[in-house]
Amino acid sequence: MKLIELILNILWLVFCGIWMAIGYVIAAVVCFVLIVTIPFGVASLRIAGYVLWPFGRTTVERRDAGAPSFVGNIIWVVFAGWWLALGHLLTSIPLFISIIGIPFGWANLKLIPISLMPLGREVVPTDARFGAR
Repeated sequence: MKLIELILNILWLVFCGIWMAIGYVIAAVVCFVLIVTIPFGVASLRIAGYVLWPFGRTTVERRDAGAPSFVGNIIWVVFAGWWLALGHLLTSIPLFISIIGIPFGWANLKLIPISLMPLGREVVPTDARFGAR
């Protein structure tokens, strides 16, 4: 199973992972420059790593995330989340056109909710998602 995940991750990286990860890194750099938004930058880098190499990993909600994460996600959506969600949508369109890209197009669409609300989530191995905090 690990070989399949490796192959999928390499194909993903070539077709759309690198481009979307660059978008998240740009959002993180902007957040780091603005100082007050450093927590958003950290979340953006965490999601950038996930978007770069997603197969074999998933995201789960953190149980200790509460109202501050909710408020932070609202701010994130307004300033960066919708741009990144639009990026996922636009990169999924050419993937759907090719037969081999259809699964990657669906995977890209599944990343839209994460791009809209990255705070209060953590990236875990797929087999550990049920035992996560």
